[in-house]
Amino acid sequence: MTSQPSLAKADSNPSSPGDPRSGGSGDTGDTGDGLKAGLKNRHLSMIAIGGVIGAGLFVGSGSGIAAAGPAILISYALVGTMVVLVMRMLGEMAAARPTSGSFSTYADQALGRWAGFSIGWLYWFFWVVVLAVEATAGAVILNGWIPAVPQWGWALIVMVVLTATNLVSVGSYGEFEFWFAGIKVVAIGAFVAIGLLAVFGVLPGSDNPGAGFGHLTDAGGFMPKGAGAILTGVLMVVFSFMGSEIVTLAAGESEDPQRAVTKATNSVIWRIGVFYLGSIFVVITLLPWNDKSITKDGSYVAALNSIGIPHAGQVMNVIVLTAVLSCLNSGLYTASRMAFSLGQRGDAPKAFAQTNKRGVPVAAILGSVVFGFLAVWFNYQWKDTVFDFLLNSSGAVALFVWLMICFTQLRMRGIILREEPEKLVVKMWLFPYLTWVTIAMISFVLVYMLTDETGRKQVLLSLLAAAFVVVFSVVREKIRPREQADA
Repeated sequence: MTSQPSLAKADSNPSSPGDPRSGGSGDTGDTGDGLKAGLKNRHLSMIAIGGVIGAGLFVGSGSGIAAAGPAILISYALVGTMVVLVMRMLGEMAAARPTSGSFSTYADQALGRWAGFSIGWLYWFFWVVVLAVEATAGAVILNGWIPAVPQWGWALIVMVVLTATNLVSVGSYGEFEFWFAGIKVVAIGAFVAIGLLAVFGVLPGSDNPGAGFGHLTDAGGFMPKGAGAILTGVLMVVFSFMGSEIVTLAAGESEDPQRAVTKATNSVIWRIGVFYLGSIFVVITLLPWNDKSITKDGSYVAALNSIGIPHAGQVMNVIVLTAVLSCLNSGLYTASRMAFSLGQRGDAPKAFAQTNKRGVPVAAILGSVVFGFLAVWFNYQWKDTVFDFLLNSSGAVALFVWLMICFTQLRMRGIILREEPEKLVVKMWLFPYLTWVTIAMISFVLVYMLTDETGRKQVLLSLLAAAFVVVFSVVREKIRPREQADA
């Protein structure tokens, strides 16, 4: 294994800004590594905001409410706090060294080649499986509207359209995501505002009489299923937060990476507070937590129906479809940029590190989408075997990524202070104590998942996938010097 004890100075080798180990990028038209700075500040701002709003928030929150009652708010607050702390750590490193490889590059530099290789490929694997999940979810909605086109046909159409978008330029990805995320933000913002008016009975024409905060305790208390249900809720909501780190990958292709990362990191608290806690609070104050419509129709549809919003189900289908397309768009972008970064560092085929004249890593995009198409096919052919294995073996990767970010930041803080202290513009609070607290929180969630039947399967299969990648990396590093010597 080769370890990187220190960062290369940004100006130590001006003739080769695209050094695959440097992670450097500029803030002009060319980032220095072949990519183009095609993302505007408004794109980055909306990617940062929309990145924390996944389809899981709209689709899965009803199950969480049923499992924990009003105490699901504590579950969301705990996971939200964990994500805020992880994003603060990642923001510290990304503001100092913006790069398309983000935490994979930093792990490479701080912990060793094996760490960057392993977490990079696991993260890529996670997102290409997400492509299949989201393409299928979008196809179900579209098939409901236009049943003449089969589900697999809609999945194919959605994947082809968004692949074409990503192949045009990074700017086209940014523009699509700007509008996708914008719709999500406006929808949730309107939902929270209208819902709060209904909660207090001041919404004109509302069918909901408004009970104030009464529904928080009127059906068995705030914790009707006991304190342990809060932890069950944590397991059910934790994965809906995945995606907040995308902005740090995208920052490497922006006009002003440091400013974008700093702004996104500083705003993550209110984003999680408004979009997650705010919207869930509205749902459980508009309806008793055990109202059957919450699990039958979905939490947001049930809340809108209680107010008297006409065609609430179709309204939410449009919003969920937007969230699905946003996740697909970002997932393809994220997977391709991670593949590009791995290619730059010699940890993936060299073709992945090549870009066309528009700064688009075509091979990295096509390589990612091919696996995504394959996963979609598995979903229709062998849903309960092959696809189930793919889904579960990538299920805990989000937590592995967050854990790796924590350990990386413990080392990177000292490296940045020693090499480029002026770039430490974002700092982790109460370092290193809060970093260790976050490590303990994530580790606890992973261990607690072993007590849950579904969670146990995800953790064990994800550990198996991680072990395979780490062993492959270690063996590869031992063989490589011999091959180079023989050559």
